[in-house]
Amino acid sequence: MSPIRHRRPSRPTAFRLFVPILAGASLRERVVACCGALVSIALTWLVTAAILDPGIHVPMMVAPMGAATVLLFVVPASPMAQPWPLLGGNILSALVGAAVGRWIHDPALAAGLAVTLAIGAMSLAGCLHPPGAAVALTAILGGPEAADAGFLFPLLPVAPNCLVLLASGWIFHRLSGRSWPYVDEAAPVRPDTADPPSRQRVGFRAEDIDAALADLGETFDIDPRQLERLLRRVELRALERSHSLPACGEIMSRDVITVGCDTQPDTARDILLRHGMRALPVLGPDGRIAGTVGLRELFGAGVRVAELMSPPVTCPPDRPAIDLTDLLTDGRTHAVTVVDEDGRILGVVTQTDLLAVLSHSAARSEPPGGPAADI
Repeated sequence: MSPIRHRRPSRPTAFRLFVPILAGASLRERVVACCGALVSIALTWLVTAAILDPGIHVPMMVAPMGAATVLLFVVPASPMAQPWPLLGGNILSALVGAAVGRWIHDPALAAGLAVTLAIGAMSLAGCLHPPGAAVALTAILGGPEAADAGFLFPLLPVAPNCLVLLASGWIFHRLSGRSWPYVDEAAPVRPDTADPPSRQRVGFRAEDIDAALADLGETFDIDPRQLERLLRRVELRALERSHSLPACGEIMSRDVITVGCDTQPDTARDILLRHGMRALPVLGPDGRIAGTVGLRELFGAGVRVAELMSPPVTCPPDRPAIDLTDLLTDGRTHAVTVVDEDGRILGVVTQTDLLAVLSHSAARSEPPGGPAADI
């Protein structure tokens, strides 16, 4: 028998520890993060230097903010990168560090105690922010400026630095098309009963996520609501892959009934009732979609549909139909308007259209002879 030869790991495997594994990262995201860090740290330095006399201790004051920019610009959806952790975590930790530095004079003991108490205080206040521990250390090791500031240290220069980071983070994420602070998708509308929303009555539930996290016994840097959103998206992608579901342009209704912005509410209401529809697309003067209006809106006060319409819910024709599941089960949206790149209407996908696709897909995946064939 020939001896077993252990193959030498390839370069990507051998150096895997040095390969970034951040989920969802892209080159564009990293470029935005680097630009945001560049501007925010430069501004932080200027603010700190304006508050304190420029000198050797200015870098000590700015250093913790460098760690905060990693969270703010690289993983802005992290629970620890939101405004309250960034502002409250840093200021609370600075207060803890100032208190420890005032009463504990041994540097080693003071440093350890400041970090320990800062972590505990941030956890209790719901604003856990890793750079906060560095801010607590700065209050101990920041030299004469930090010592002389005492309990004013959280206000000058920590609070202004945090506000600079918050402002720069908000501006950069808006310019890059990101949503920050992280806002969870709108909760589905539920009737005034004990039943959960329809999307939560199938598949896994929030308590299943909590139980799975308890089983693993680990802490993850992700909000459970984000995790639920991710897992439901995984379910949809798996369904699309396994059943080859069509795109919106393939299932949409093409003969779309619309109204104009100047249409009177009574006229729009008659159209809805006559055709048995739940909502009507509203066209602007340029022929592009301007909004949608349903019976609920039409009972409001207004002389034109434009005064009552809601923002349109649209999608391109090549979007997978399964992607509309969340929208069409939120209790508010009954139809999604399919538009081209110029915002002109191509068709409409309704809840009924999506249900027909899913029913057809289920029928195709059923084994010959039906469910009982395997018995």
